[in-house]
Amino acid sequence: MFESRHQPLLSRAEFLRRQARYAVLALAIVFGSLLLGVVGYHSLEGLDWLDALLNASMILGGMGPVDELHTAPGKLFASFYALYSGLVVLVSAGVLFAPLLHRILHRFHVEMDTDDADGRRPSGPSEDT
Repeated sequence: MFESRHQPLLSRAEFLRRQARYAVLALAIVFGSLLLGVVGYHSLEGLDWLDALLNASMILGGMGPVDELHTAPGKLFASFYALYSGLVVLVSAGVLFAPLLHRILHRFHVEMDTDDADGRRPSGPSEDT
């Protein structure tokens, strides 16, 4: 998926293309989850589409529901959707930041390999202390 430790660092343009792809994937996860919430509130709680969108958006954003829930299936859906939404936030943040964090770590590895190839000792604690 990403380049390995021994491969060169991607160019800035290639990195930005990768970051854009992952940003689109993160947005797709969020919007797919929002769609799931809207359909769930509409079908299980009987909310109209706009109110279902509002409730799903507020739960996905971590704010909590707006409308009072009246049916047992709607309340069960809301509780599971709230738990699911917490995971969606973490997963989408991970997807969004994965290329950036990989690039930072890969840069450190490339610099360490360059130091080794030059015959210089990589910086770190000395063995005689």
